[in-house]
Amino acid sequence: MTANTDLLDALTALRAQAPLVHCMTNFVAMNVAANVVLAAGASPAMVHAPEEVQTFTPMAGALTVNIGTLSESWLTSMRMAAEAAGASDTPWVLDPVALFITPWRMQAARDLLALKPAVVRGNASEILALAGQAGAGKGADSGDDVTDAIEAARALAKAKRCVVAVTGVRDFVTDGTRHVWISGGSPIMPRVTALGCALTALVGAFVAVAPPFEGTVAAMTMFAEAGARAGEVAQGPGSFQVALLDALANVTPEDLADGGRVEWA
Repeated sequence: MTANTDLLDALTALRAQAPLVHCMTNFVAMNVAANVVLAAGASPAMVHAPEEVQTFTPMAGALTVNIGTLSESWLTSMRMAAEAAGASDTPWVLDPVALFITPWRMQAARDLLALKPAVVRGNASEILALAGQAGAGKGADSGDDVTDAIEAARALAKAKRCVVAVTGVRDFVTDGTRHVWISGGSPIMPRVTALGCALTALVGAFVAVAPPFEGTVAAMTMFAEAGARAGEVAQGPGSFQVALLDALANVTPEDLADGGRVEWA
């Protein structure tokens, strides 16, 4: 990856192609995720019915699966969609929200992981749990620092041959061989619900037009840049949401190519 050029190319391609992103996300995140994907320049679709997902998933440029408000019927649809993505070579992203809170949710996340996502995105506690390690997560929130999950992320990426993105104050992305830190965002972001889930949808938009590692880094760099800009003008969580959407729409490929937010580990 030639960081500056690849980030520029990824956002240029996203804006040119406006890929369709099949976003299977939770009730809390649907509106936020759809608006984030639209603001970035892609096209979201929230299709969950088992009667539709096998037909619809191959039509999309990418699939994202978020288990935040999980139920047995949704889990069935998610498995069907992931299987359809695999059969059609459609890249997909797994967001194992709070997988550590119940054994059933943990097993669901592991079953989905076995269906070979191109990218796994989660907070440090979620990545630790998915890798079989103990963490300090509370509900959907991380109780661990990103640095605590570095080795788990690397091991998970190597074992599952996927990209693993760990989000926090600074974000870490690895494919098991290449490792990147991304800085930016705003302290206001944890006070606004569903932004992590929305980031997963944005990663899906980028991996629809770029390879998984490059696409993930581009998505997270764009989100970090937009979050920093929004934080400079927002008066609180409410105005931050509006400012974030505006900032995402105004981030340019050249902004990402600046490279100031990306640090190779």
